[in-house]
Amino acid sequence: MKKHLLSVLFALAFGNFILAQEVTFEEYDLDNGLHVILHQDNGAPVVTTSVMYHVGAKDENPEKTGFAHFFEHLLFEGTKNIERGEWFKIVSANGGSNNANTTQDRTYYYETFPSNNLQLGLWLESERLMHPVINQIGVDTQKEVVQEERRLRYDNSPYGRWREQMFINLFKKHPYRWQTIGSLEHLASATLEDFKEFNQIYYVPNNAVLVVAGDIDIADTKKMIQDYFGPIPKGADIKRNTFTEDPLNGPIKAVYHDSNIQIPAILMGYRTPSQTERDAYVLDMISTYLSDGKSSKLYKKLVDEKKMALQVFAFNGSQEDYGSYVVGGLPVGETSLEDIKKEIDEEIVKMQSELISENDFQKLQNKAENSFVNSNSSVSGIANSLARYYMLYDDTNLINSEIDIYRSITREEIKEVANKYLIPSNRVELDYLPEQKEAN
Repeated sequence: MKKHLLSVLFALAFGNFILAQEVTFEEYDLDNGLHVILHQDNGAPVVTTSVMYHVGAKDENPEKTGFAHFFEHLLFEGTKNIERGEWFKIVSANGGSNNANTTQDRTYYYETFPSNNLQLGLWLESERLMHPVINQIGVDTQKEVVQEERRLRYDNSPYGRWREQMFINLFKKHPYRWQTIGSLEHLASATLEDFKEFNQIYYVPNNAVLVVAGDIDIADTKKMIQDYFGPIPKGADIKRNTFTEDPLNGPIKAVYHDSNIQIPAILMGYRTPSQTERDAYVLDMISTYLSDGKSSKLYKKLVDEKKMALQVFAFNGSQEDYGSYVVGGLPVGETSLEDIKKEIDEEIVKMQSELISENDFQKLQNKAENSFVNSNSSVSGIANSLARYYMLYDDTNLINSEIDIYRSITREEIKEVANKYLIPSNRVELDYLPEQKEAN
């Protein structure tokens, strides 16, 4: 009885903690189309200023890939009022940190400062938007940086090209078929005018959202935003293409040889819906169920119990237009890739034919709650979430309400979605193999 009472009290306390995490925010538009989101949290003297641009690898010309990621680097080169090489020095000298990242759907820049440097953060991002210096020196420098990144993370990294090989088979029409790193050949052949044109099209206020989160005064912050961003001219309306993929009609068999590995891998990739669809949330839970941690079904079965695999994995990559669900493993000893595939399929069929247990289902709910709390545990995390939910989901308040979607998912839905998407006709089967040795 005492144990039960403690469990109830803990659940109530945890529930209250979840409610206490509600993120308040205010959003509005400037006349030039820049969307602004403000979140005030005076609990610590820290502030994050961030700008997300609605441009990613999917917006590139198929003959000029890699531009979005390239700009992630290029726009730190300097501006009309910031000398080349000085950006990071300015940030660190004022007690701040900064970074940027690119996906196939968006590009994101941010700084975190002591709150008395809010004005500096706003000035830096307004400079990036209004006065970027795009010249041949910067382009040549960043081409070398991107080339080295490509070599380090893709070409010379074990299993570094699995995603590339999977996606060229999952997508035939959509730009998701190429990776954000793009083609080094395309970047090498691009002209300075190509880069200037890309900047002119996509780096405009009406294609961006500015988020300021942390220890701020709302009225003062609005005035600074107007002063720094208000004068920036609105850009032309952006024309975006839409792409509809045909059914896969699989399974599609693919093979790739990687000179950087000695152990083969099997990867099975399924094409899934847009991240805004409810099914995408269910697939998140399916991924957690199958391989999130050592207590997951596939890990316990293939690694712990049967000792057939060194590693198993499953993850749901939700994106703006389509998603992908990839599951696979690395075999041990004489275990074949076909053996691994058979075992994984058996576990998927179990989900498709019977409901997962109540205990497993509660674990999924707990992990969703924990992830929700962690994502909003810092002002930088909150800034990122606010920008992402506004730009890619068209619903900023998902920062508060998304957890309700996970809470409302049922065991029946998990079974239904597994039957809907995790089927052989909707998948690519990639044998990722060591490079073949030539016979003497």
